[in-house]
Amino acid sequence: MSCPVDHAAQRLSPTGCPISGNAAAFDPFSLAYQRDPAGTLAWAREEEPVFYSPELGYWVVTRYDDVKAVFRDNILFSPSIALEKITPAPPEAAAILQRYGYAMNRTMVNEDEPDHMERRRLLMDAFLPEALARHEPAVRALARQYMDRFLDKGRADLVAEMFYEIPLTIALHFLGVPDEGAEQLRQFAVAHTLNTWGRPTPEEQLKVAENVGRFWQVAQKILEDMMAWPDGEGWMYETIRQHHLHPAIVTESYLRSMMMAIMAAAHETTSNATANAFMTLLTHREAWEAICENPALIPNAVEECLRVAGSIIAWRRIATADTSVGGVAIPKGGKLLIVQASANFDARHFENPQEVDLYRDNSVEHLTFGYGAHQCMGKNIGRMEMRVFLEEFTRRLPHIRLVEGQSFDFLLNTSFRGPAELWVEWDPRRNPERANPAILDKPLSFKIGAPVKDDITRAVVVRERHEEGEGLVRLVLADPRGRPLPAWSAGSHVDLVAGGFRRKYSLCGIRDDRSVLEVVILREAQGRGGSRHFCDAVGVGDTIHLAGPKNLFRLDESAQHHILIAGGIGITPILAMADRLKALGKPYALHYAARSRAHMALLALVQRDHGASLSLHVSEEGSRMQLEALLANMGEGTQVYCCGPERLIDAMQALGEGWPEGTLHVEHFSTEGSLLDPAKEHAFEAVLKDSGTTVTVAADQTLLQALQAAGIDVPCDCGEGLCGTCEVGVLDGDADHRDKVLSKAERAANTRMMSCCSRARGQTITLAL
Repeated sequence: MSCPVDHAAQRLSPTGCPISGNAAAFDPFSLAYQRDPAGTLAWAREEEPVFYSPELGYWVVTRYDDVKAVFRDNILFSPSIALEKITPAPPEAAAILQRYGYAMNRTMVNEDEPDHMERRRLLMDAFLPEALARHEPAVRALARQYMDRFLDKGRADLVAEMFYEIPLTIALHFLGVPDEGAEQLRQFAVAHTLNTWGRPTPEEQLKVAENVGRFWQVAQKILEDMMAWPDGEGWMYETIRQHHLHPAIVTESYLRSMMMAIMAAAHETTSNATANAFMTLLTHREAWEAICENPALIPNAVEECLRVAGSIIAWRRIATADTSVGGVAIPKGGKLLIVQASANFDARHFENPQEVDLYRDNSVEHLTFGYGAHQCMGKNIGRMEMRVFLEEFTRRLPHIRLVEGQSFDFLLNTSFRGPAELWVEWDPRRNPERANPAILDKPLSFKIGAPVKDDITRAVVVRERHEEGEGLVRLVLADPRGRPLPAWSAGSHVDLVAGGFRRKYSLCGIRDDRSVLEVVILREAQGRGGSRHFCDAVGVGDTIHLAGPKNLFRLDESAQHHILIAGGIGITPILAMADRLKALGKPYALHYAARSRAHMALLALVQRDHGASLSLHVSEEGSRMQLEALLANMGEGTQVYCCGPERLIDAMQALGEGWPEGTLHVEHFSTEGSLLDPAKEHAFEAVLKDSGTTVTVAADQTLLQALQAAGIDVPCDCGEGLCGTCEVGVLDGDADHRDKVLSKAERAANTRMMSCCSRARGQTITLAL
């Protein structure tokens, strides 16, 4: 890789590092950035994931893990600048704001601890799933009412007709605020966005300041009317009542600032996210047709659209001490623009990030809502509204299309994104309810919160079935309509779902062939029945379901040398890695061990393609694998990958305890000891420090289930302690580790645990949630 920095340019960051040409040219106020923020920063994710922008005076953070790490630590990376004007105001604009008495101070999004969590704890109840569910009938009624206005017209701007006003109406109702003056509030919200995150000219700043000042005055008048009669219904009324009960926590200054901020934020993000979602799905017609055909996909379609085209592009933090992000030094006082839209396209976390994949099983891990203690409180009401809109449109207007030739205009700013107009057209004669009015009778209702995992599967047909050895079956899977299947990377797996079973199997085969996916399954006679079903009951022509691909065993292609070790069926991900390394021309050694050749899946293929790098270890032939000997003289920079039975993994982990961190990578396929047995468990309490709540975990309930029931979004993939997706931080209390992810040293450190299977040893455990 060539150096991204032009050392001759002599332009330096505040830490004295040369600024690259790409970094100097980055312009977050450009139309290109608004149209495709992730694409604009593709160069950075690969070449310079954290860079200093002299245009902004900020360090820009672009990769998933780095963005998440900044969000996670809101002490080191303070949110106090989140609402700071990114473009300083001229004295004339400041004077205008002063004339209106403008006094915006701390709100939920820009306050530090401990104030933030003290207030959040008092004001969170209205955002819990059970409280939000009562708003769904109103959202659906409004959606139908607004659609009735244009249903027979055949053409509409969805932003003007529906996507702005309904989220605003619902937001005001949720807050308890009168819903008159929608157009004026829209102008105010635009002014607030430009004032805070835009780069208006000095002349424009004066007009913006007038609108922001008027917005402040209107918000204060509404607040004062509410405070005069504080017994009303709505979140702001509850906030006022908490102010009277806890004036030192919910201060009057907070009330006044929050009144204005939330009147903009509570609807604008949902309005933009909805328009972005429809624009995305109608641009990718196959995705739109998929949710029309199978509405159960709608919740995950919403998550995928939030990943691909979220309404929140980036957020801001300031370092409270000298630190580093992604290996780049950040000084105390350094300002960071953390770009969620870029993180959501990071191929290190999302397979095929450029594709709109409604079956992506980790879409919910997008960072559009933020992460950690400051994650968006209103995320679930936004999700609910978007789901209702999609369900109503796929039912009533499945035949809508984007009007061809339209250009999409966006408000130029660093942080928020949504089209000003979204024109669609359709033939009213094809409206389904003309032929069948009963289609309106049974609307779908989705569980509030993250999507249900079991709904996120695609149908595939078994094209071929091959016996690969003793108890080994290879299945070749294809799309029923012959459409391309998702691309995958070496180490990826899929979940196969059929006959009441859901099992994970690593992918093998030719990665560039998008027409099929291949897995090899070991039939375990003493297992729980899944492998027997897929080997014995599934045949050519059968339709089964598949989730993924997902990669939790990713190959580091930059390493100098690789040692690949496979035991038995563990050859499947290891073979894919060997194929990739051979294609890249990288040096590697492949060790393949099994009881006998009859138990070695894909043996002929392995020998044909990797004979020069291959060592076979066949027990019945007297050539057992001697791990200590074959790993005795590893060169510096060597990476070791191992997959196989538990005894092999245990031996490798014991051998690798003295190696440099990150040298050994293993993948388990056994869940022994991780399954819940209520008869042997005890209930305990999980204290969520960041959320200020306590969750009771029953004996017949996993920690993950209890957290999700309480409205806490913790992602999960395997549910069996194999993948690490559901990791949570441990602050106090001993964890009873039952996963296959953490090493002995990591378990002893007791700083994290897998919530899907691990529990508390005692009566209480404190988590960083």
